[in-house]
This record gives sequence, C-alpha cells and structure tokens, in this order.
Amino acid sequence: MKRIEHIGIAVKDIEAAIPLYENLLNTSCYKIEDVATQGVKTAFFKIGENKIELLAATRPDSPIAKFIEKHGEGIHHYAFLVDDIQAEIERLKSEGFVLINEQPVPGADNMEIAFLHPKSTLGNLIELCQAKK
Repeated sequence: MKRIEHIGIAVKDIEAAIPLYENLLNTSCYKIEDVATQGVKTAFFKIGENKIELLAATRPDSPIAKFIEKHGEGIHHYAFLVDDIQAEIERLKSEGFVLINEQPVPGADNMEIAFLHPKSTLGNLIELCQAKK
C-alpha cells in the first residue's frame, strides 16, 4: 500500500455537509460525483496528499443508507492507494482477509476500488483504490 488515499464520511444531506466541510477544512470541494453502481453521491476535498470523501445515499437500499441507519453519520471507511489492485486483492485473500469485492469495481474520482469486510479488519471498512488506467 502506498498511502492513505482518503477517509470516507457518511452524511445524510450532502448539500448541507459540503459548506460545513469547506469551512472546517478551509478548502473548497473540488468534485461532486454520483456513483450509480454504489447508490451514492460523493463530494471530495483535498488536504495535502490526502482527501476527505463525503458520501450520501441516493437510494434507500444503498450501503451508505444502511450504514447511516445503523450507525448514524460519521467515518464510513479508510481508503488506501495501491499500485496494483488485483495483486493486492490476491495478497490480502492469501493472508486470510475477507473481501467484499474480489474483483475491482468502478468507484468515484477516477478510481477502481475493492472493499475488505470489516469482520476481518477489526470492525473497520477498508477500501483499496487504484487510479483507472
């Protein structure tokens, strides 16, 4: 793994959360994107080499809607940038980690992504990210 790519924060109302985070982080949101396959709307903020991603559900059955219903708003996942996502998936599987995605799927901000199941990472949802080629 190269570095932390972003921290994902689940929010109920992304339109209200964007100005709050712009004030908090003293920076502008640089990208808003719908990811239909995940049922989310995202907003990104750059902090040095890292990013904050806000995620709001676009449908009631999305993973973010379920997360907020169960846990409320807050940190949803930690994302790590990798050079070769498929190799990293295979390495982690061989180490006994449980993957939600055994193949990369399209994600926001021009990334291919895969999630590890929290039951194998001490309750933390971990996302692997690789820039689309």
